Amino acid sequence: MSKTSGKIRNEAGQYAQFNPGGAGATSLLPPFDYQPRTRLVFGLNSVERIGELARGLGAKVVLVVTDPGIVTAGHSDRVEHILQSCGLGVVVFDEVHENPTTRDVDKCLQVAKSAGIDTLVGLGGGSSMDTAKGCNFLLTNGGRIQDYRGVGKAAKAMLPFIAIPTTAGTGSECQSAALIADEHTHQKMACLDPKAAALVALLDPTLTVSQPPLVTAHTGIDAIAHAVETAVTKKRNHLSLIFSHESFKLTVPGLPRALNNPKDIEARGRMLLGAAFAGTAIENSMLGAAHAAANPLTAHYGIVHGEAVGIMLPHVVRFNSRDGLAKQAYAELASAPEIACVSDGLDSAVEALIGRLESLLNAAQIARSLADRGVKRSMIEVMAREAARQWTASFNPRPVGPEDFERLYAAAFESRGKGDGK
Repeated sequence: MSKTSGKIRNEAGQYAQFNPGGAGATSLLPPFDYQPRTRLVFGLNSVERIGELARGLGAKVVLVVTDPGIVTAGHSDRVEHILQSCGLGVVVFDEVHENPTTRDVDKCLQVAKSAGIDTLVGLGGGSSMDTAKGCNFLLTNGGRIQDYRGVGKAAKAMLPFIAIPTTAGTGSECQSAALIADEHTHQKMACLDPKAAALVALLDPTLTVSQPPLVTAHTGIDAIAHAVETAVTKKRNHLSLIFSHESFKLTVPGLPRALNNPKDIEARGRMLLGAAFAGTAIENSMLGAAHAAANPLTAHYGIVHGEAVGIMLPHVVRFNSRDGLAKQAYAELASAPEIACVSDGLDSAVEALIGRLESLLNAAQIARSLADRGVKRSMIEVMAREAARQWTASFNPRPVGPEDFERLYAAAFESRGKGDGK
């Protein structure tokens, strides 16, 4: 290695962390490259600004991508009316399904092509936003969704995209990834490209009041899991941790309030903003083993994503906390909403964190055993192999392979979160 400008550079010309003073010395701060791509507009009734914001992006014909539940709630008609009142043409695609597939994207693409749209609006949960992003990939760059699996595969610019979340969970409004499942294998493909990110995210807490209780519960647990996982991944850095910790501070007290009183608009706002911050953390830190383990549960058993992640999360926290740096990161996360104090000891802080997570899972009525959701033990080996191949597994702070996932799944069959997946 050679020393250049006060930094250590290896033979490949890459700057590396080093320990200049031996044991106990401080390493270089982890690098990051932060380019905010999404304008955040937050506030009660901020959805009323959708027309002016779309026009500001040069929109003339807008495709609103949403689902039947959002139509029934009246949100789709409201957005359509606001856009039309600003002189914009509007076409609505309202056939989004949960965990959208390549078929859903193809159907949306047909509508977009026939209408000659120049702007997209994703209105709803993560599925609506993922479908809109997937459509944008194909409309502007051609080919199939499979062509864009991975990072930065789109060669051409994409159309302006505005995200309006009506759930507080995925944080997709602040991410450049489209998660689309293969129609035949049901395996999710992550298509990440900076050009796919929303230019504007409209965060209006009033739109989330109409969520059914289970949707509030499942999406809320997903947002909390995002905060927990992004706080410990290999890619975490001082910027991503700001968003992880602030998200955790907002969502941990916010979710019980939203569950107990669905009309608590302040709690709804905390959850919506917390989910967006967690999405920003994902964009800068990625996710880990809990999400990798959740995807096969959804693919094989149709378990809702938030519930699948929730079942696995405490076991993954115990598994990762055997890594010293991860244990420290979990303890610091627990101190953000004063669940625990780092000075009282890392082990006790991690246990307090797991205890609070389990309390939140119980409040959200999340199943605590895979057996309760009809999962068969005979599928553990198959799911473990699939989980180890998931994109997010590679960012877990502790190396995690098929045998590790087998132990994690086995632990999740035990009684009420007692397994440790060691």
